Amino acid sequence: MSTTPKPSLVDNDELQKVFNQFDANKDGKISVTELREVLKTMGSSSSYSEDELKRVLEDIDTDKDGFIDLSEFSALCRSSSDEVTAALELRDAFDLYDQDKNGLISTKELHLVLNRLGMKCSVDDCGRMIKSVDSDGDGNVNFEEFKKMMSNDDKSF
Repeated sequence: MSTTPKPSLVDNDELQKVFNQFDANKDGKISVTELREVLKTMGSSSSYSEDELKRVLEDIDTDKDGFIDLSEFSALCRSSSDEVTAALELRDAFDLYDQDKNGLISTKELHLVLNRLGMKCSVDDCGRMIKSVDSDGDGNVNFEEFKKMMSNDDKSF
């Protein structure tokens, strides 16, 4: 089984040089457009749509400024393309439940989707499922709560 080796970024100077290669417009940050080339270079054979690239950027962009800075790029370089693919799949799963696309899964949305999938579940049961993972107490599941729930062995949804 052959895999494309990832560049070994030993020091900050080397990391900065690689970052600068991807920063096509030299503004000190990597945009969603420049991210496509980063993923291709990291060995991803997928052809990402604009929406998928935006989702990947959202997952990498820890300071939520809409771009990838050097620190965030460093974290990306330590991850693998398999992890990027897994993050996209997790986001797709979340989006399946988030019917109104407001970034939250409500009891009503969970009930609707589970029943569409053939899983008979009452609204009260769905409310209990949401309550079990709703760490901020807003009555919904946001992506961070969903991600945490899906990383546990006990998958409530």
